[in-house]
Amino acid sequence: MATETMTAAGSGPRTAVIDNGTRRDWLWAALFLAPMAIGLAVFYLWPVLATFYYSFTRMGVFGGATWVGLDNYIKVLTSPKVQRALVNTLLYTAVIICSIPISLVIAVLLERRGLKFVGLFRLMFFLPVITLPVAIGWLWKILLNGNYGVVNAILNDFGLPGYPWLAQSSTALAAVSIVGVWASIGYPVVLFVAALKGVPRDLHEAAEIDGAGPVRRFFSITIPVISPTIFFVTVLTIIGALQMFDLVYVMIGSQNPAIADTETVIYLFYRTAFIDNDKGLASAIVFSLMIVVMLLTAFQFRLQRRWVHYG
Repeated sequence: MATETMTAAGSGPRTAVIDNGTRRDWLWAALFLAPMAIGLAVFYLWPVLATFYYSFTRMGVFGGATWVGLDNYIKVLTSPKVQRALVNTLLYTAVIICSIPISLVIAVLLERRGLKFVGLFRLMFFLPVITLPVAIGWLWKILLNGNYGVVNAILNDFGLPGYPWLAQSSTALAAVSIVGVWASIGYPVVLFVAALKGVPRDLHEAAEIDGAGPVRRFFSITIPVISPTIFFVTVLTIIGALQMFDLVYVMIGSQNPAIADTETVIYLFYRTAFIDNDKGLASAIVFSLMIVVMLLTAFQFRLQRRWVHYG
């Protein structure tokens, strides 16, 4: 047993006893936390710090870094390519946000009493979540192919002409965004279904007795009760959309004439770092995106005080 003597202001010395068992518990806790702490430090904290450092350097193809100060960040702020990629990313994010109300409507329909095959429907909506993004991209690339795609074949059956959906700048980003919405519905549906099960039925019954219709009860009772879940889904959806890469890489590709109008910030980072071999500028691009994500997330947390109801 170990003892420590501490002196408090205005009082005499007092002795605090540290039990050997307590110390042993702390050691065991540190031992079990060490693998996760090391993993976070090696795979998260260190890459962030290294990226921040390299964003102020110019790196050669075979390594070596030369300090260039703020030159990379000045290029990020003035480059038309970065500005266009940021606009594409924000447009994609704006479309992906539409998946939130769609997911909520689907969850409400799945929670209807007497609905058959509910488990099958949930599985169908959740399948894209557990499917690799590369597989989803290849599937829709084939479906939307301008020469032999299934979508154009269906249009031809109705006497309508086909269209090169992924090769035209006017439709490529919209096509990728719609696929992104389809692929991102499943996870919010599961969360909304769980949240809807927690809505007290007595509130709906009381409102129904007072003459409130289904729509009024939905917006006045259901939405406020599940607002924390809506906020959580919104934050995750926006962060995920701002990091879009897989669908653009698979469905569009670097040789597509529409790549300039579909290129996202993460795709620009990939091309700058691994094709153009300008890893210093690429680090500045991705670190700038991280700052944008942090600012948007902080703005959402500040805004949620006005519409999210806890407790």
